[in-house]
Amino acid sequence: MNIVNTLSRELNIKPWQIENTIQLIDAGNTIPFIARYRKEQTGELSDTQLRELGERLEYLRNLENRKAEVIRLIDEQGKLTDELKAKIEDAKVLQEVDDLYRPYRPKKRTRASIAKEKGLEPLAQLLWEQKKSDGSLEEIASQYINQELGVETWEDALKGALDIIAEDISDNADYRKFIRELTFNLGTISTKGLTEEKSEYQMYYDFAEPIKKIPSHRVLAINRGEKEKMLSVKIDAPKDRIISKLEASIIMERSPYGTILSDTVLDSYDRLIAPSIEREIRNELTEKAEEQAIKVFGTNLKNLLLQPPIKGKNVMGFDPAYRTGCKIAVLDDTGKLLDTTTVYATPPQNKVEEAKEELKKLIKKHNVEIISLGNGTASRESEKICAEIIKETDKSLHYIVVNEAGASVYSASELAAKEYPDVNVSLRGAISIGRRLQDPLAELVKIDPKSIGVGQYQHDVSQKNLSGALNAVVEDCVNSVGVDLNTATPSLLQYVSGVNSAVAKNLVAYREEVGKFKSRKELLKVKKLGEKAFEQCAGFLRIPESQNILDNTAVHPESYEAATILLEKLGCDKSEPKSLAEALQQVNGLSVEKLSEEIGIGVPTLRDIIKELQKPGRDPRDEMPKPIFHTDVLEMKDLKPDMILTGTVRNVIDFGAFVDIGVHQDGLVHISELADKFVRRPMEVVQVGDIVKVKVLEVDLERSRISLSMKGLN
Repeated sequence: MNIVNTLSRELNIKPWQIENTIQLIDAGNTIPFIARYRKEQTGELSDTQLRELGERLEYLRNLENRKAEVIRLIDEQGKLTDELKAKIEDAKVLQEVDDLYRPYRPKKRTRASIAKEKGLEPLAQLLWEQKKSDGSLEEIASQYINQELGVETWEDALKGALDIIAEDISDNADYRKFIRELTFNLGTISTKGLTEEKSEYQMYYDFAEPIKKIPSHRVLAINRGEKEKMLSVKIDAPKDRIISKLEASIIMERSPYGTILSDTVLDSYDRLIAPSIEREIRNELTEKAEEQAIKVFGTNLKNLLLQPPIKGKNVMGFDPAYRTGCKIAVLDDTGKLLDTTTVYATPPQNKVEEAKEELKKLIKKHNVEIISLGNGTASRESEKICAEIIKETDKSLHYIVVNEAGASVYSASELAAKEYPDVNVSLRGAISIGRRLQDPLAELVKIDPKSIGVGQYQHDVSQKNLSGALNAVVEDCVNSVGVDLNTATPSLLQYVSGVNSAVAKNLVAYREEVGKFKSRKELLKVKKLGEKAFEQCAGFLRIPESQNILDNTAVHPESYEAATILLEKLGCDKSEPKSLAEALQQVNGLSVEKLSEEIGIGVPTLRDIIKELQKPGRDPRDEMPKPIFHTDVLEMKDLKPDMILTGTVRNVIDFGAFVDIGVHQDGLVHISELADKFVRRPMEVVQVGDIVKVKVLEVDLERSRISLSMKGLN
């Protein structure tokens, strides 16, 4: 297999782009680095394209390794033919390779292997060839009676020979391929309830759907129901068509053994093939469903991490609770902890007025401008208190409900204990809730991505694959935004290209020792940060305090000379940001292609340099829509059909999107209500963090469900 051509065809990317990218990956470059600083070599492939290419490259290399291993194993048995070798080398997926290896794979003792031990293989071969012979079947089979080997009668001999044939049919790669394809294309997956009690699996108590049409979220729901012993699941294959096709392939016209071979085909299918193919199809469905669920989670996580930070505001983090009281943390505009307290405004204490007075004092004392309210237990009651405080306060004050998923995980973590050793565990959650409004990315990287809660069925998928994919998403987000080297925590730094957890700690240790980094060159003084790591990380680390303005941009040190030549050509002083920005406006009227030739740098890199110098220290998240702030509270009972509201998309799943409309309970916009046109995937229309208009369709107070529509509104 030519891997470059295969990848080019599959991903619709030119071969030269594939070749260059493979070389860059094999040289130890990270995906964020390649995406940002090697655009000329890759033809400006995005980080998403590069990750997909990397994953497929790994699969195809594993496939080639598996082919070589299988060829070696069969050759060692002395059974490798040119035809078989060609088939293995031509296989496009691992399943095909495994099918071809199946007859040669060492097996546990089976009915067929026992029959072979009894010397019945020649009889099986005779029956398989279906040639007319002298004598009846009884007479032929009687020749293989061997009491010493346990073949007592001619029927024993015949049965053993047919067991060998049944296994040979089951092991035939061509038969398995067409059976798998027929079952997948024409079969159905059906489920039955193992109980009559009401549950979330009720729709699956008597359910069937074509295998090739079943969506990913239903596959995972069915798997979970089966695991919890609420459902039985089976694959219903087009058995008659399969048997007919097998018989047509195996039984010759006017075969002397047609009847017994027909029975053997049926036995092979029922006993050996069908259960095996069912497992394979269920595994394939699960694998694809998991891939889709991980993809959905990853996209949602990316949009959540890239929510715009609320800068320059003092924030009150409000972690609501009942019995143990609401935890409060006040933070200044840099996220520094100023004050903490606990108020008991919710049941069972209900000290509402006392709590309001205490909170008002803190708001006045620390000039709080926004209350960041967690959306967990007791959020509804706490939201009312926030709205009342706003009405009773003579200053500009708002509140916003934030997703507090993972705050408790962070509170009890070793990292939280290091950050706030003198702060009670219960209060650390309030700090996290406040900080995730001020800088979502910097705060959420402290939490295991799986605990952030913007996926579907995340506990039902391969945790190894999920962790790998989500860590890649976090890495891409951190590097696309960039990191302030003089304020970043180790938990944020470890996601920077070329920086691992050990180097991240060394960066912070060096910073603590010398005060602050003054230039990117200082990175080379950090322990365990060599030339390669410097190359990978330098462009993503910002140093606002540096004398060199380029150190606070995404311009890579390797391009500083080119950037300096550009500035000289434009006749501007890089130490004066204002004149710099004005001078760079001239570039809009110039030919970038001509400039790139004069400077001796690629066009994509030059464009990036210009963009960075026009806005030094630019945060790409500032261009995202800001979250919706509230001053009053709306309750679910206030909602009426046809009301038009503005909301924030909190989660996007395969069957729709959940939208926060300010009533504590998110409403569901079903996939059929996302747009006036047909929507194949919800993510084509909405993403986590989008601000959207919705119409209320239905409110079910008993089940706390809200149905919404976006048709004709956005």
